[in-house]
Amino acid sequence: MATVIDRRSPKDYATDAAPWWCPGCGDFAVLRALQMAAADLNLDPARTVLVAGIGCSGKIGDYFRSYSVHVVHGRTMPVATGIKLANRDLTVIAAGGDGDGYGIGLNHFIHAARRNVDITYIVMDNKVYGLTKGQTSPTTHLGSRTTSAPTGAIDRPITPLRMALVAGVTYLAQGFSGDPKHLARLIKGAIQHKGFALVNVYSPCVTYNKINTYDWYKERLVNLDDDESYDPGNWQAALNTVIDKDDLVTGLIYRATDVPTYEELLPGYRPEPIAAQELQRDPAEWAKILAEFA
Repeated sequence: MATVIDRRSPKDYATDAAPWWCPGCGDFAVLRALQMAAADLNLDPARTVLVAGIGCSGKIGDYFRSYSVHVVHGRTMPVATGIKLANRDLTVIAAGGDGDGYGIGLNHFIHAARRNVDITYIVMDNKVYGLTKGQTSPTTHLGSRTTSAPTGAIDRPITPLRMALVAGVTYLAQGFSGDPKHLARLIKGAIQHKGFALVNVYSPCVTYNKINTYDWYKERLVNLDDDESYDPGNWQAALNTVIDKDDLVTGLIYRATDVPTYEELLPGYRPEPIAAQELQRDPAEWAKILAEFA
């Protein structure tokens, strides 16, 4: 008898929760792209975990059908790492915004990249703190007027693509909410990648950022996937490109396939997930441990 494979559609990854994002928010397209990528990969919602950060973008965990963990500000990477190490059979995805990931969570992002933990990190970059009414964020352009910098931002912005490359990221892509189909392909590739994958997404905030709009990006973004001469396997070329283009690129920027994951380098590594391993300890040793906390 032939085996019938249950194929899922993007609708299968939707929940009953009604999104409260502002009409036109770029995060709608990110959610749609993630659902499309999950459907293409036929991910099992019961074997998928989405770790969501704080901010408007962090609500994505309520709208994507899988296990979901909503963490405190900036802590998506430690929680996602712990989940992946505890059960390596799970598909672990983290999502957040530029404030969550590149502000209070910047140190965790850098360390997750250098360790090459096998997780996918999607950052919705709108260049403002949208949830708290449009303050300057780590990626706000110099001179941009915000509610916390009415005369113009004076802090030089974080450059996440360059930082990720220098930190040792093994999959780096950048998408745009104005092209969800292309973004879905980038997210799909990130989930398939063995190692740490960052997908930075230019996701316009239509309420508080009147500079970096959909039209602003459409006039400036260059799709590297359309350039047949571009080699995403060349680290130096990737770094030079994002610098030369001032980060205004989309597509697969860099991918390394020969770097072992953090899980594989751990002492005593075993391919089966820790949750499935049989843990045995001498009863006398257990009694000694319990006595220490009595």
